[in-house]
Amino acid sequence: MSAVGHHPHTAVTPAVTGGAAGVGEWETDHGLLEQVLRPYKRRCLYVESAQVEVEAQGALTVRSRLSIPESWYIDDTGHLNAVEVNICYNQMMYFLVAKAVKEDLHPALAEWTLDDFWQRQLPDIVIARFAGNFRRPVDARRFTGELTIEKIERKTPGRGAPFLLATTSHRYRDEAGGRCDGTATLVLTNLPREAGRSRVAVGTGSAT
Repeated sequence: MSAVGHHPHTAVTPAVTGGAAGVGEWETDHGLLEQVLRPYKRRCLYVESAQVEVEAQGALTVRSRLSIPESWYIDDTGHLNAVEVNICYNQMMYFLVAKAVKEDLHPALAEWTLDDFWQRQLPDIVIARFAGNFRRPVDARRFTGELTIEKIERKTPGRGAPFLLATTSHRYRDEAGGRCDGTATLVLTNLPREAGRSRVAVGTGSAT
């Protein structure tokens, strides 16, 4: 079992195929993770690692080690709670989207650059629906998390501006058998303009 607790491989190696059509795995990109977490207060930095996998059908998954030594808003409850689950989800989700943009892992994000992501991270990536199921209490001091972007669709509503609709799922576990899971729907608005943008050829890393 891997360090994040739910992957069948004992080690994760960087993908060598790359590109929107690629299938592979990426070790934690610590530099990118640090940038993604920059908007958060120091006491709210929960994600310690973030390994990414791209599946053959196009789903994107991030697997993380997480730790919440002390709650920032309430006395210790002794377990992971709904507010903290939401924050953990946000941190893993932001990283996964940023990594997908950086490595060109999904065609729906092919027009994005990292600059586009940084500009839109907080104002334009919105949770439209969030649900969680707490099966058994999870020890917030040390646990693992997994988030999957199952599908991203481009929508253009009538005369409105186009947006991306992403279907996601999330799961958390601890070593004592604690577990919770859920689903969430993301909306990515204010999409980058395509006109005049220099594009990166899929899988090559070269400008066209």
